[in-house]
Amino acid sequence: MAHGTTPGAAARTASPAPTDTADPSAGRAKGRTTATKPAAVSKPSKGGTFRTRFKRDRTLILMTLPAIVLVLVFNYIPILGNVVAFQEYDPYISDNGFIAMLESPWVGFEQFQRIFDDPAFWDAVQNTFVLFALQLVLFFPIPILLALLINSVIRPRVRAVSQAVLYLPHFFSWVLVITVFQQIFGGAGIIAQTLRQHGYEGFDLMTDPGIFKFLVTAEGVWKDAGWGIIVFLAALASVSPDLYEAAAMDGAGRWRRMWHVTVPALRPVIALLLVLRVGDALTVGFEQILLQRDAVGPGAAEVLDTYVWWNGVRNQDFSYAAAAGLIKGVVGLGLVLAANKVAHLMGEQGVYKK
Repeated sequence: MAHGTTPGAAARTASPAPTDTADPSAGRAKGRTTATKPAAVSKPSKGGTFRTRFKRDRTLILMTLPAIVLVLVFNYIPILGNVVAFQEYDPYISDNGFIAMLESPWVGFEQFQRIFDDPAFWDAVQNTFVLFALQLVLFFPIPILLALLINSVIRPRVRAVSQAVLYLPHFFSWVLVITVFQQIFGGAGIIAQTLRQHGYEGFDLMTDPGIFKFLVTAEGVWKDAGWGIIVFLAALASVSPDLYEAAAMDGAGRWRRMWHVTVPALRPVIALLLVLRVGDALTVGFEQILLQRDAVGPGAAEVLDTYVWWNGVRNQDFSYAAAAGLIKGVVGLGLVLAANKVAHLMGEQGVYKK
């Protein structure tokens, strides 16, 4: 009474709920139902309506619009011109090239049959793949080795000077590059003249068909190897210094740190560039080889690009040239898919994911 509580109220407070005592099984069932009821999951927002997303990203869309237009105009719309590979295309039917394409007679696979029956085409294919194999073995690893070498240089000034010296030839035209090689390895070059002055017989490597493919590879190495190390140096810059410190604390020397830390960091980049290089196997340097073709003859220097030029474009046989270019594109696509599959088997992403 002192606390102001009546006996009836205390009894009502102390008594259990009627539902708990009346049906225990129902209480247990109710408890199980409550425990197993899944919680409501909120769906992620998709960013609103199309109008809202466009209004939000209109600045980025406008920035990328010129690039999209250029790609469409110069890369995708010209694909429609491959239809002339199945025609006897005559550009003089009409002043409008599109109308001329529509009015040219269809010949089916006749152009492809002409190509496959031409022995010069197969010689060009052989030269192309041989040159690609040489460049893949001799040229592709050199940027990787140069990147590892420059990355190991401690002094920043020495590293900067080395990069500048290696980058510089990339900005030279092929005319200048071939002129430099001509002045060094040609019949009237510095080496040949020095040998003659000392009583030895000179040589002319620039007109020797037997070493032409090695010469072309050496020119490519001198011109583009320094530029190719940019991607590998960027990949090396992303490697955490803690990995090198941990490897050094475990007793790893410089070579073991390079093999177990640096090389694994470069593997994804190497796989990606290798896939792209394999896909570009049938393009081994049109301008470079065209400038030297007459010096060694078409038997040693003819590749697919120069074959298309001499037998198609130069003779205005555009259907023949389009058929050869279409064959080259299809084979290149197949090589990309095959190389990307190999990259997937090696555990790398390649050009696209599985």
